[in-house]
Amino acid sequence: MTGSRPPAPAPLAPSARPARLRPGSRVAVVAPSGPVPPERLEKGLALLRGWDLDPVPMPHLLDTHPELDHLAGTDAARAGDLQAAWCDPSFDAVLCARGGYGAHRMVDLLDWAAIRAAGPKVFVGYSDITVLHEAFALRAGFATLHGPMIATEAFLEDALTQESLRATLFEPESVRTLGLDTAAALVPGTARGITYGGCVSLLAADLGTPRARTRAAGGLLVIEDVTEDPYRVDGFLTRLLRAGALDGVAGVACGSWKDCGPYDRVRAVLADRLGPLGVPVVEELGFGHGSPALTVPFGVPAVLHAPAGGGRCTLTAEVPALR
Repeated sequence: MTGSRPPAPAPLAPSARPARLRPGSRVAVVAPSGPVPPERLEKGLALLRGWDLDPVPMPHLLDTHPELDHLAGTDAARAGDLQAAWCDPSFDAVLCARGGYGAHRMVDLLDWAAIRAAGPKVFVGYSDITVLHEAFALRAGFATLHGPMIATEAFLEDALTQESLRATLFEPESVRTLGLDTAAALVPGTARGITYGGCVSLLAADLGTPRARTRAAGGLLVIEDVTEDPYRVDGFLTRLLRAGALDGVAGVACGSWKDCGPYDRVRAVLADRLGPLGVPVVEELGFGHGSPALTVPFGVPAVLHAPAGGGRCTLTAEVPALR
């Protein structure tokens, strides 16, 4: 046949949102990636208790792999903790203690049919946890929260980071709009789409794996990273572009690029790689590894507003992050 074209991919659809937390909610704390510093963990647990939550460390939370000390226990143990927490109806949320490295190693050990059957619940993390955000979206259809992990410096030391997460967990309608004074339009315009993304290096690393995201139509890409030189950020974005993984994206919201070199060089890469997409792009929106690390809902319809001429740039969820 001549003149026939493959059908255009369907646009991203909203994910199922979990219920908000309430005083007394029981939350599991897991370590899907790197080992957790005990003293930071204790401080994080105390903060959660101060919010009238009941945090429960899962059995392997403080493990270290017997041979690979960059991992928090074996792949099976880390997956087992997350699986058990998700499928236990007494838990209302699963919070990650830290990122690091290791989620790619355990994500395929999870029983995604059982996770889907258990239904959505609050899930919070960022950095290496990007792998799990993508898996919950693509394999289970659940909305998640790109937010601070409880044993990290940003959560323990930054009041705005803490309040953003607390309000999202308990009063999500009060924090539907994100946007610091630092936010600026790299490419002006307004876009609507379904939020997704995370650490750009992890999104690039996922390409080529059997369950990777292959379409972006109707999506609002949310990206940031840490300790990656500008040329490496260029490489990650170029790989996503070459793979077609950004085809049809509606807009891009950029967060912090902590320790990624001089920011003017990072900005030049973002403008060069993302500008030709012809969609609104906002920089320094206030999420990621830097402080503050605002909580961003994934899997919800949102509007990215990037006015020309220095107006306030925002990302506004059209529905609360949690029901």
